[in-house]
Amino acid sequence: MTITSSTADLEWTDDGQPLSRQFDDVYFSRESGLEETRYVFLQHNRLAERWAALPEDGHFTIGETGFGTGLNFLCAWQLWEQLAPAQAHLHFISCEKYPLSADDLARALALWPELAVFSQQLIPHYRLLSPGWQQISLANGRITLTLLIGDVLDTLPLLDAGQGVDAWFLDGFAPAKNPDMWQPELYRQLALKAAPGCTLATFTSAGDVRRGLQAAGFAMRKTPGFGRKRDMLCGELAEPVHPDWQAPWYRRPEQSSPVADKSVIVIGAGLAGCCTAFALAQRGWQVTLIDRHGSLAAEASGNPQGILYCKLSPHATNLSRFILSAYSFSVRQLQQQLPQGEAHWQACGVLQLPGNQKEQQRHTQLAQLGLPEDVLRQVDADTASKLAGLSIDRAGLWFPAAGWVNPPALCQALATQPGITPLLHTAAISLQQTSQGWQVLDQHNHCLAAAPQVVLCTAADTRQFSQTRHLPLKAIRGQITHLPASQQSEKLRTVLCTDGYISPARFGEHHLGASFRFDRLDCTPSPEENLSNLDLLDTLSPVLSALWPQARAEASGLKARAALRCTSPDYLPLIGPVAEAESVLSCYAELGKDASKQPDRAAPWLQGLWVNCAHGSRGLISAPLSGELIASYLDGEPAPLPQDLLAAVHPNRFLIRDLMRGKVQAPANPTQPS
Repeated sequence: MTITSSTADLEWTDDGQPLSRQFDDVYFSRESGLEETRYVFLQHNRLAERWAALPEDGHFTIGETGFGTGLNFLCAWQLWEQLAPAQAHLHFISCEKYPLSADDLARALALWPELAVFSQQLIPHYRLLSPGWQQISLANGRITLTLLIGDVLDTLPLLDAGQGVDAWFLDGFAPAKNPDMWQPELYRQLALKAAPGCTLATFTSAGDVRRGLQAAGFAMRKTPGFGRKRDMLCGELAEPVHPDWQAPWYRRPEQSSPVADKSVIVIGAGLAGCCTAFALAQRGWQVTLIDRHGSLAAEASGNPQGILYCKLSPHATNLSRFILSAYSFSVRQLQQQLPQGEAHWQACGVLQLPGNQKEQQRHTQLAQLGLPEDVLRQVDADTASKLAGLSIDRAGLWFPAAGWVNPPALCQALATQPGITPLLHTAAISLQQTSQGWQVLDQHNHCLAAAPQVVLCTAADTRQFSQTRHLPLKAIRGQITHLPASQQSEKLRTVLCTDGYISPARFGEHHLGASFRFDRLDCTPSPEENLSNLDLLDTLSPVLSALWPQARAEASGLKARAALRCTSPDYLPLIGPVAEAESVLSCYAELGKDASKQPDRAAPWLQGLWVNCAHGSRGLISAPLSGELIASYLDGEPAPLPQDLLAAVHPNRFLIRDLMRGKVQAPANPTQPS
């Protein structure tokens, strides 16, 4: 997939309605778009009766092939609020190749005052829409909107729909105007992603569409259309489609549906653990959050100022695609969960400056991708200086929605949600699998807690557990230096980054860093790392060094904080289910001889054991979305990432790669998981 971005090109008609110049077509009926949506999509998918019959904690997933102005989504949300049980969860997935700008969306939705209560919740979070999966949580977690930004025939095949789509809104511009979308492959994908009993409705009655959907396995019928339109189509899945082969070591473990016991233990109360606990609690899980310290965010997540730092590649690498989706979600979550201010966080923007010519070229290439300007834009030295509040001597990349966050404040806000019970001063030493799930044991093998599901958010200490000892995790020491603010330094208004960063003042201090040190794993601050951090000032701005003329001479006395990050060999986190390592190698031993083989045997999962770690120095960006991913697995929901990125962050990836490359061999007598 590409990370090149395109937005909708609109023309506004005399009566205030949006017209797409790309497709020379209207977004909704000139008679009444609201009533058309209700008639075509809500009524003919029988949503009112189906939602009224849902269990109290039921789930329902809608898929759509063109988000447009969001009118269909808001109409569905309105009906959901009226009829669905209070604890039920709606997941709305919509593909959109040319998303409207936030201003155009607001202008279009202003046409429907009765939807204002919903549109006013959506519009502030309808932003940072870079290509890929963009997840938006609404109505206190009761509604999830996942936008697949890109061509539907590129995005839909990569959708992990969880337990499947329950109703399809086959929308988009008319087949005659948009023939590239209305293709047999689209109809096949609709069937592949459908849950049993899935329904479908569309405004068109074109014969090619009807025959294509029938060939894909849908039983279709014509019915009177809306307004002056003679006919439309509706139907339901009649013949389940055999799915394409998918690597079984990356598939979801089988989960009972609905889940009988929604209790889970999360070990580790840093960013990854608190984000995971929060995402699960929002879905009705009872979470026990265990940590060996007496407070949340006591280790690497405990810095006073963490930075929302997006170092991207212009080449659509897995890491860049993951960061783009995670960054947008993180900003949205901050806006919803933390008030801005000196105690919590500031969207003061992040200015990335190139340290050399190669970096300058990377910046230029990124600027040419056409990503939304609220994600990033290139600025010249003069503009950079005005943004920063002090002299900057070169062009840079400006991330206007980014800034700094106090991670302990975020962890506190997330972990105090209903349904989360912190268990602090509690060291989890080992895990024991039982017929009911898992027991967490202390150093004396006493059971601290038990639950069907356990999520390890324990950074490099994940390797202390025998079940996850095989994971290639590495601890890297990092130190930040505290610099006292002065009248001059307080003019710095934004975060400045090159290979390191300096923050604007918070409670009279700037924070500078961070070091990367591989030769020691203690957390005692060192003067030499203070000196190394001070070297960053010259690379950021010549003005900065002059603001602390005595800092080098006083390096041993400067306040500092050191902690251990956790990273993986490919710098992507590990998020997902855990399998028994030796059994994986045995189960798929044939890959060691021929990596093109496609075995279909289920992976030997350690049922109910999950991991969420190795976020490196990007935890503020990656941890919130990783929590959503774990929650989607446990709840059977559609995933917030495409299938290829799910594989890229999967804990099994290193075992399988090493097996395929001949670096490991299957054991003669593998241990079978209990």
